[in-house]
Amino acid sequence: MPTQTVNVGSAVGLHARPAALIAEAASELDAEVTLAVPGGEPVDASSALLIMTLGAGKGDPVEVSSDDEAALAKIADMVQQDLDA
Repeated sequence: MPTQTVNVGSAVGLHARPAALIAEAASELDAEVTLAVPGGEPVDASSALLIMTLGAGKGDPVEVSSDDEAALAKIADMVQQDLDA
C-alpha cells in the first residue's frame, strides 16, 4: 500500500478538532486510508477516536497509507495543515 510520511501541522497535534476534521474527510472518500506513527499499528483515518490514540503532537511524523493516490494526497495534506487555527 502506498505510504507518505508527513509531519503534523496542528499546534495541538492530532487531537479533538483536527482528528474530527480528518476523520470526516476520510469517511467521505471511496477508499480506505490509515494513519500510523512510525513503528506503530495503523488506525482507520475515518475514526477520530482512533486518530487521537496515535498521540501525535505538532511536528511528529505520521505515515498516511492508501491504495487510492488522491485519497492519500488529500489526507496527507490535511495532516500537515494547522486544522486547529
